[in-house]
Amino acid sequence: MARIDDMKSKSADQLSESLGELKREQFNLRFQAATNQLEKPSRVREVRRDIARIKTLQAQRTSAEAAK
Repeated sequence: MARIDDMKSKSADQLSESLGELKREQFNLRFQAATNQLEKPSRVREVRRDIARIKTLQAQRTSAEAAK
C-alpha cells in the first residue's frame, strides 16, 4: 500500500504511470476473483483505495493550478 506522502512527492507523469499500473492490476485481480483464483482478496481493496488516492491527488493539483 502506497503512502500518501510518497505519492505527493511524485510528478504528474509518475502518478499517471502508477495509475495505469494499478488499473491493470485491478483488471487482473477482477479476472482472478471471477475464476476463484484470487490468492489475497484484501489486495482488491488496497488497489482500489490506491487508485482513489492518486485520482484525489491529481484533482487537488489540477484545482490548485486553476486557482493560480
